[in-house]
Amino acid sequence: MKFLLVFDFDHTIIDENSDTWIVNCAPERKLPNGLRNSYQPGHWTEYMSRVFLYLGDNGVKEDEMKRTMTTIPFTEGMIDLLGFIGENKELFDCIIVSDSNTIFIDWILKAAGFHKLFDEVFTNPAAFSSTGYLTVQHFHAHHCAKCPKNLCKRKVLKEFLDKQLERGVSYTQIVYIGDGGNDLCPVMFLKKNDIAMPRQGYTLEKKISQLAQSLSPVQCSVLVWSSAIDVMSYLKVLIKE
Repeated sequence: MKFLLVFDFDHTIIDENSDTWIVNCAPERKLPNGLRNSYQPGHWTEYMSRVFLYLGDNGVKEDEMKRTMTTIPFTEGMIDLLGFIGENKELFDCIIVSDSNTIFIDWILKAAGFHKLFDEVFTNPAAFSSTGYLTVQHFHAHHCAKCPKNLCKRKVLKEFLDKQLERGVSYTQIVYIGDGGNDLCPVMFLKKNDIAMPRQGYTLEKKISQLAQSLSPVQCSVLVWSSAIDVMSYLKVLIKE
């Protein structure tokens, strides 16, 4: 009996968007209007590349970025939830699928001592160039019309499950914990026995309820959470069954 926990990162594990939080490093903590208005839907990674270039041009260094990122608060109850998962790790495989980047997630999890809890982190690869600029790339290429160009979370989840099956690992249930519009695609891939846990008041919850109203509901069960304690309560029931 093993469960797979799939976490989004921004507004799920942490209570902010890591990509917009980095703007705290910018001069006067804001971006010029031209840069801020340059975002085009579906091209967030390209937009963030321009933000990182602007920060580098303004002399923002790696250690300042790291200091800023590790001040992001975790979502209410999340530290307790991750602690509980750590105590019962033999029952849970944990992965993160996020549109953030490897550097930000790594900094934040390591600072809080949670990096060993996650078996894999699937997110956009980032690195510092020889000149000290942060660069970010697309996670992968895909053909899904519903998802941003750089990341289809359904594809990530499906490939992970296939790889696990080859290793002889299958899951009693998948629990998907997220908040955003790009979490809908993987949630629609979940089966009857799985459960989606959208964060209350966020886009994922709204999109799932719109589907239910149009009589094409998701196959899996849905349980809304507002504090990560709600997720922990569910997992406690799950492992007792």
